[in-house]
Amino acid sequence: MEATGTDEVDKLKTKFVSAWNNMKYSWVLKTKTYFSRNSPVLLLGKCYHFKYEDENKLLPARSGCTIEDHVIAGNVEEFRKDFISRIWLTYREEFPQIEGSALTTDCGWGCTLRTGQMLLAQGLILHFLGRAWTWPDALNIENSDSESWTSNTVKKFTASFEASLSGERELKTPTVSQKKTIRRYSDDHEMRNEIYHRKIISWFGDSPLALFGLHQLIEYGKKSGKKAGDWYGPAVVAHILRKAVEEARHPDLQGITIYVAQDCTVYSSDVIDKQCTSMASDNIDDKAVIILIPVRLGGERTNTDYLDFVKGILSLEYCVGIIGGKPKQSYYFAGFQDDSLIYMDPHYCQSFVDVSIKDFPLETFHCPSPKKMSFRKMDPSCTIGFYCRNVQDFKRASEEITKVFFTSGI
Repeated sequence: MEATGTDEVDKLKTKFVSAWNNMKYSWVLKTKTYFSRNSPVLLLGKCYHFKYEDENKLLPARSGCTIEDHVIAGNVEEFRKDFISRIWLTYREEFPQIEGSALTTDCGWGCTLRTGQMLLAQGLILHFLGRAWTWPDALNIENSDSESWTSNTVKKFTASFEASLSGERELKTPTVSQKKTIRRYSDDHEMRNEIYHRKIISWFGDSPLALFGLHQLIEYGKKSGKKAGDWYGPAVVAHILRKAVEEARHPDLQGITIYVAQDCTVYSSDVIDKQCTSMASDNIDDKAVIILIPVRLGGERTNTDYLDFVKGILSLEYCVGIIGGKPKQSYYFAGFQDDSLIYMDPHYCQSFVDVSIKDFPLETFHCPSPKKMSFRKMDPSCTIGFYCRNVQDFKRASEEITKVFFTSGI
């Protein structure tokens, strides 16, 4: 009886932390992100320009993305569609209990694991779908409203508290209504892309069986002395991702591997060895590789001399993003404009989605609104990611990355 009471207290604490977290971050949802129409925007190697072209074709920006009050429809919509198509992985609650703990949420501690998942997801998107792919339904995603989000959070917490007091065994909480997208595919190619889109997201589901889900990542993290509830750094997450991909037994994943740099150094021969299944394969059987480079861009604070280097990296078509953030707050950096980094924030605690069911909802796995942060606020500790489809691709990427080093003065 005492153990049951302790479990109920732990569950209540967990719900309180989730509710407090969402109220704490709700102001971010309300804040609009402003982009200049005079400077290009870079997103994972793609460049977008928002300059006026026709005064008669000006439209107000949507989804919290404001370009100095007015924008042209064309390129801004392309940018929005591209950004929203990236896979967004956030805190979740009410997922199956993590083995060895009473935790059913990663709220408050799992943000770096989530940003690592986002980087790996982008690598898998490039591998299976290519950089040109965008989700056909991306522009149907509605921006989250902070007031309704906060209101729902309070309702959920109140319901949790009342259920605990009344001794209810199962809790029924209000849920946010989601816009269900039902569409017909225009051709077999689009159908194939959507199958892989869903498959990739399912690999990151919050269940013990998901290949790259939180439960599996925590299991691999134990070898680094980490456990559920601990805070994970970008370098540790890089090694966890490497192990997760190595251990994945899915047939679709046999053609991809991960290499983690040692002391900020990428040894070309080691990368090629990981890519080549046979030295006599003549590149036919080359594996794709995601290269992860844990780095420190300064001492206690990020050295602004690295700004051009970070910009150069995010401008490359091979880049799959950066696991970084502010001190104790991890973000997934995917682009920049001027001296501000564009990122996706994992700190919104959303409800568990069972990705094992057919046609599970996709909306909460796509971020409706980009956020920006000054480069000066960036934590110096981060992990940079690149994707190379084969050995020749790796050699070309190496040349491009070397150019970035020289041109940025590093």
